[in-house]
Amino acid sequence: MLGQLHKPRNRLFLALPSAHLHRLRPVLDQVTCAQDEVLIDADHALDQVYFPETAVVSLSTVFADGTAVDMASIGREGCTGVQAVLGAKVSSVRLLTQIPGTAMRMSRRAFTSAMNSLPSFKALIFDYAQAFLDQALVSGACNAAHRLDQRLARWLLTARDRSDSDTLPVTQTLLADMLGVRRPTMTNALGEFERAGLIAGARCQVTILDPAGLAEESCECYERLRERLGFHRRELSAAG
Repeated sequence: MLGQLHKPRNRLFLALPSAHLHRLRPVLDQVTCAQDEVLIDADHALDQVYFPETAVVSLSTVFADGTAVDMASIGREGCTGVQAVLGAKVSSVRLLTQIPGTAMRMSRRAFTSAMNSLPSFKALIFDYAQAFLDQALVSGACNAAHRLDQRLARWLLTARDRSDSDTLPVTQTLLADMLGVRRPTMTNALGEFERAGLIAGARCQVTILDPAGLAEESCECYERLRERLGFHRRELSAAG
């Protein structure tokens, strides 16, 4: 259960009136989401809703050959309940931890009850659902229209915004899966960024050295996503 001293970092909870957040505390658990952990797989029951705090969760389409392509990501600005809001009881996508960290979790039953009994919670979830659908549309268009280096820059910068850190605990395999390319192709793309002084690669992590330079390499979709998801603007300079 959510302890009295724990202040949620998820923005949906932070935007609630304190009395309404207090009513939700008994049905919330704080959980740790491990790297590459499948929270809910495709074609499985949507029995839990996650509200990321420091974790970032991806929604991926899984194809018959086992490959998966990232459709959208969820950080502390939202939750995984959009499918539930739309009436789905079984997930059509895989929910996978992109960046490990913490999340608040409630059962689908508690989520539905909160939607019915707390108007402020319902309004926030519907507002976020619209922003999430906008994100999915932008990401889909980006994946179809823009080069890998542009999409990779967008992905890294968006992950930076969500984590408030220039060091991202991600692997080349994860990045390749999320952007729908083979690992050697991703290795080459990261190598180009590293040679340009934009990033530094290490085992199981990527450090962004020049956010402003990386933004120049990105497509316009990065700024569109920032606007739609309401990320607090960070200076595009390396953290001290």
